[in-house]
Amino acid sequence: MDKFGKSQPVKRIEDQRFLTGQGQYIDDDVPGDALFAAFFRSPVAHGKITTLDLEDAREADGVRLVMAFGDLSATGIDTVLNATTVTNRDGSKAAAPDRHMLALDRVRFVGEPVAIVIAETQAQARDAVELIWMETDDLPAKLDLDAGGETLHEEAPDNRAFDWGMGDEATTEAAFQDAVHTVELNVADNRAIIASIEPRGCQARWSDGRLHFAYSGQGVWAMRGQFAQKLKLAPETIRVTTPDVGGGFGMKVMPYPEYFCVAVAAMKLGQPVHWMSDRSEAMLSDHHGRDLTSFAEMAFDADHRITAYRVHSKVNLGAYNSHFGQAIQTDLFSKVLMGAYDVQTTYLRVEGFYTNTTQVDAYRGAGRPEAIYVLERIMDRAARELDVDPWELRRKNFIQPEAFPYKTATGETYDVGEFDMVLTRAGEQVRGFADRKAADAKRGLIRGQGLCYYIESILGDPSENAKIELCEDGTVNLYVGTQSNGQGHETAYTQFLSGQIGVPMDQITVIQGDSDQLPSGGGTGGSRSVTLQGTATLATIDVMIAAFTPYLAGKMGVEEADVSFDHETFRAPGSNLTPTLIEAAEMARADGRTDLLQHEAHITLEARSFPNGAHVAEIVIDSYTGETWVDRYTVVDDFGNLINPMLAEGQVHGGVAQGIGQALSEHVVHDAQGQLLTASLMDYALPRAVEIPMIKFTSAPVPSTTNPLGMKGCGEAGTVGALAAVANAVQDALWDHGVRQADMPFTPHRVWELLTHGSVAAD
Repeated sequence: MDKFGKSQPVKRIEDQRFLTGQGQYIDDDVPGDALFAAFFRSPVAHGKITTLDLEDAREADGVRLVMAFGDLSATGIDTVLNATTVTNRDGSKAAAPDRHMLALDRVRFVGEPVAIVIAETQAQARDAVELIWMETDDLPAKLDLDAGGETLHEEAPDNRAFDWGMGDEATTEAAFQDAVHTVELNVADNRAIIASIEPRGCQARWSDGRLHFAYSGQGVWAMRGQFAQKLKLAPETIRVTTPDVGGGFGMKVMPYPEYFCVAVAAMKLGQPVHWMSDRSEAMLSDHHGRDLTSFAEMAFDADHRITAYRVHSKVNLGAYNSHFGQAIQTDLFSKVLMGAYDVQTTYLRVEGFYTNTTQVDAYRGAGRPEAIYVLERIMDRAARELDVDPWELRRKNFIQPEAFPYKTATGETYDVGEFDMVLTRAGEQVRGFADRKAADAKRGLIRGQGLCYYIESILGDPSENAKIELCEDGTVNLYVGTQSNGQGHETAYTQFLSGQIGVPMDQITVIQGDSDQLPSGGGTGGSRSVTLQGTATLATIDVMIAAFTPYLAGKMGVEEADVSFDHETFRAPGSNLTPTLIEAAEMARADGRTDLLQHEAHITLEARSFPNGAHVAEIVIDSYTGETWVDRYTVVDDFGNLINPMLAEGQVHGGVAQGIGQALSEHVVHDAQGQLLTASLMDYALPRAVEIPMIKFTSAPVPSTTNPLGMKGCGEAGTVGALAAVANAVQDALWDHGVRQADMPFTPHRVWELLTHGSVAAD
């Protein structure tokens, strides 16, 4: 036994609860005396509100409260949502227009919340929403990613929110002037709807001067801070809880307008208020992901080594700055700008634009999939134009193992990496491609192979808390500051703790999602959970063992220095007393030493870890119909040490599935007036199970040096690698047919047009 745990593929213990319908999601536990909320949302993408008549709704059956912006503002809360902003290339601040919780005097996207209705039943609330009458002076919808068009915010008269840069532009330009070869590529990264299986929902209760807010989210302490700030309440008067969560993927991190409106309504009415989004409402109001275009250029010397790299991206922010919207495609994109390649001369320029669409923010990977997609697409293009094997071009430019720790051009420090080893293992598993391609050709099918070598950085709060409670019945409670959204945290944390303290897994309970239980916690996001929570748990175990040691030394009649714990029992030379932790707890309880029964620790990691790996996709195209499918998919990942390889593989499967979905079928479409045309699952094409191949996963661990467990996060890695692997495979298949520009999504119609005409009409 060691500090890394047993690293066995233990089946998920929470699945018994979920698969038998015993999961408790936000809509499963509605208080008996709850009122229900519904929102009136803008039916137009852009317009000035000239009339907003709420009276019929207020008089409708069962209605207890109707609030528009003026009513919400009159309560004295701060109605402006927070949003991160960046600094422009010229040193000025990016645009920071106010986004209110309910529309003030203008609507800027279809689905923007304008009013909230609270009624005795959900049906009554929704019926009353239909009675609200709003008239607008409609304005042209701004949808393109260029300066100009109808102004959305006076703070950005040309609709450019920011013009951000990182790197030495002049030095990079000089490197391009001196280059022997240069390659360039325009790539589009299509907008996606996150579409978690459980939409957003929340409920609030105000009782005895305390607010209890429950929601389907990714962490409770940050949300408590938001409520304290916006509702002007002391943090200790707010309790935030999260039940089981049916998927988040970054979308459920954010504080949304609905949450504050529901809380204010509960405080005004003195009754619990419950709100649950339906699917189309979610597709309109949950923030979207991706949506950018990038012009990438790469410079090479005569030996095909990369000498410089620059990217100019234009990103769609949606109608407002979302919580992290400006940071996603700037700072977070830059974290892995140059990927796994040894290049120090880089320049990144990003322009952000407001459009009359839903806000764009974090989606599984948050900037890193976008950056790797651009990089690995141009690496593939470079290999073709330079007539170099794409695998060998990557090998030639990899950061070598002896160069670590390696500081990148954008300021990240990679601690370890053996990229060539990982790529070699991937190559061993995909042999026989030429034979498969030839066999397909005889059947009128076109086969292509695509490679992506990705690296990502683990983000989020670098601090975390844990608490261990030794209970009277011999069980152990582990309190955690992260929040499972379906990843299998209960299994991973229980398995890890069991391996460290010798208590069977079925005697350990993981308690999460309650701001009253720990002083703080970082929630879930940025693939941080297991690394940070495991390290915090290990620190708590150390605190606990240190606390028990002097007590047991007295019981054993030995010196403190002689007492040791071997992950199962306490021992000391010269003593026959060898209590387990549970037995030691029983002794302490009998002696009145209740101080030994609960222990807490807080940790902060000084550096991040960097998961990396090789994704190889093989796609097949029916040349007559354009139908495109992924036939084989191989992944070799370096996640460092693993607690449970099966859970890690499951995370890769989920991430790859989302990447395949975006690459082949998912695509958000608006009409010229800004109406969302893909507002239901009848119109927005999520991948089906039959469209996802068996995914071969292999672990090739190079333990991280940035945390005591040697771990690297795995939650987002599948998506980071999948986009370019699939896209490069499609481009490979189409290259011999004269197609030089292939962009996602590769729908049958789009691929057919490429094969037939060599280009695709704009969507």
